[in-house]
Amino acid sequence: MGETRRQFLRATGASAVGLTGAVGTTAAQSGGVGLLLNWKPNGLHVPYYAAKAKGYYEEQGVQLNGIESGQGSDFAAKQVGLGNTEFAVTSADQMLNVNTRGLSPRSVGVVMQRSPVVVFTTPDAFGGELTGADQLAGKTVGTGPGMVKILTTLLLEEKGVLSEVELVDTGFDTVQQLLGGKIDAAGGVFADAVVARQKAGSVSSIPVAETVPSYGHVVGANADFADENPETVRGFLNATARGAAWATNNPGRATQLLVEANPAISETADTQRAKWVEMASNYVLSETVRQHAWGWSEARPWETTYRALRDADLLGGETDPSSVWTNEYLDTDYRYVGEYARNVSPPEATASGETASGTTTSGNASGTTTEVGRN
Repeated sequence: MGETRRQFLRATGASAVGLTGAVGTTAAQSGGVGLLLNWKPNGLHVPYYAAKAKGYYEEQGVQLNGIESGQGSDFAAKQVGLGNTEFAVTSADQMLNVNTRGLSPRSVGVVMQRSPVVVFTTPDAFGGELTGADQLAGKTVGTGPGMVKILTTLLLEEKGVLSEVELVDTGFDTVQQLLGGKIDAAGGVFADAVVARQKAGSVSSIPVAETVPSYGHVVGANADFADENPETVRGFLNATARGAAWATNNPGRATQLLVEANPAISETADTQRAKWVEMASNYVLSETVRQHAWGWSEARPWETTYRALRDADLLGGETDPSSVWTNEYLDTDYRYVGEYARNVSPPEATASGETASGTTTSGNASGTTTEVGRN
């Protein structure tokens, strides 16, 4: 059985009152809503900053009081589950995790339609280009903790080479160890591959999600808030989708809005734009989005991730994966949700060296800026 809410708070050494102060005030106290990021603001968060700067939330009748820096997807999922923020950027695995520990936030929109986890390397580290998992036999692959390690392991297992690979824990130093020649390839997220390419000049990668169906970033909402304020949730998603569409068509200008809101990352503006170009081209769009809508969830990726977490003994108990997500707040009649794919022209060349078709290349890391969909 999962922990109760009281047990969860006791285990984390916190109270609902204490945690509220950590991330801001609630809608009832402020008259608006809050958005907690999964991490420090970076290129993966461009849609929210673009939507806020362009006034899309206001146009939807949503008063977004602020976008707050986070401390990880686990923290974000807990906070939105506890009701200390109305919305949070978190991950599918952490939404499943906290739903087995006495909390019940819901994923109301999938931002990354496939997992951001990739196995990547550089020509210097690998001695050539990585095009398939079979090449990893006899190699040392380093990964960080959590879902990165789990999904990398599943990829190697599915491809039949796990027993022939030396899998090592590189903590949060994976990119540095790859560039330093201590490992032959790395399991990480595509943003890590972007950073590696910025430093090494060329990177080749294998997307894990092409073999192991799973989601990346999702918009988590407090379940009670969503039940009581369905139009606010719907408006938030509409605005975010429009922000993503505008930012996809205008990556340079959109990244500038991110930097203006977060001057501390100004020196890494090119890297942040590269991250967004990669995400917009290869992770926001999918066949599911083309057939249904931006943000759409399907059952299989949730079930795959749940089984992986359960088998790795990383859950607090059991839950029904289908209870963790919903599509009911997606307004498929809204242009930028229901017809998202028709309203975007993603840059073709991407930052990690991976094209939209999944092949490897040494294309332009920053992409090009277009004026399509400027409004």
